Amino acid sequence: MDSLITLLPELNKSFLETLIMVGIGLVVALVLGLPLGLLLFVTDRGLFLENKWIKGVVGVIVNLIRSVPFIILLVFLFPFTNFLLGTTTGPVAASVALSVAAIPFYARIVESSARDIDHGVIEAAIACGASPWLIIKDILFPEIKSGLISGLTITAISLIGYSAMAGAIGGGGIGDLAIRYGYYRYDNFVMFTTVIILIVLVQAVQYIGDFFAKTVKKHG
Repeated sequence: MDSLITLLPELNKSFLETLIMVGIGLVVALVLGLPLGLLLFVTDRGLFLENKWIKGVVGVIVNLIRSVPFIILLVFLFPFTNFLLGTTTGPVAASVALSVAAIPFYARIVESSARDIDHGVIEAAIACGASPWLIIKDILFPEIKSGLISGLTITAISLIGYSAMAGAIGGGGIGDLAIRYGYYRYDNFVMFTTVIILIVLVQAVQYIGDFFAKTVKKHG
């Protein structure tokens, strides 16, 4: 119990750092990954903005980033992170690599959600003279809202795992706490505590995400 009381300030700080990392990564994934995923979908063969060159180039870039293990991506982006922020340590610096990893991850989820839409609905809209923007706004978005929220939930959970890895090399957060106290100091209590916190955090994110996805689907 005394160990927990002593550790409480560090736990609070680490938990906040994890939320900062994951929060920044999620916002960037939503702002950049969503349009990127829609671009991958609408430029596909047979769609209203079909363009094999854009589809091919964007698809290759997305696949290249996704194929690099996160810990390697994190180290690879150190020079860019240092140029951008003037440092490679701390939760904000770690969020650069988290964001880069989250963008293609979420983009593919968005593309996959859009593929579930009945193409007949899109073809009917085109036949009625609807513009590409109108189709995206009034047909694609309403149809995939639930999938977008579920995808964002999956992305958030992945980022929580990535943030723990980022903590191992100066990113801060719960992963950093587990390494410094649980691993280097052989403190099993700290290790178990950090694992429990991560499990609870993932469960909470999953529950909230499922709740909103079901709510949107019900009122859709």
